[in-house]
Amino acid sequence: MSKPRPKILIVDDNEVMRALLRGILRNEEYEIVGEARNGAVALEMTDLLRPDIVCMDVEMPEMGGLEALQHIKSTRPETAVVMVTGNASIDNVKVAIQNGACAFIVKPFNAAKVVDTLQRAYAGRRPLTV
Repeated sequence: MSKPRPKILIVDDNEVMRALLRGILRNEEYEIVGEARNGAVALEMTDLLRPDIVCMDVEMPEMGGLEALQHIKSTRPETAVVMVTGNASIDNVKVAIQNGACAFIVKPFNAAKVVDTLQRAYAGRRPLTV
């Protein structure tokens, strides 16, 4: 009997970034259950789809990733949230970790590090910024 594949929601306002993550995860042991362009849609999709991991950009229009993180962790604390950013400022990292993010992935992506970070997030370990 095979073990269940972790369900992932990808959240980024940039279609190219979503496609890159999709491509990295396509051949891995993950099920991409949905994609969202902003934090507001991510909240709805998290409630509806109940992903194991939300992989979410920090800066997006309408509702950014840090605000969405707070809502997700307050309603679904068991969901692992991995923040994605092109600018891992100390302030953003502190706020995200204080609000329950378990890791940061820094753009541009390194496929092996993305997969390792998501594996660790799913296993409940707090990986470092990659």
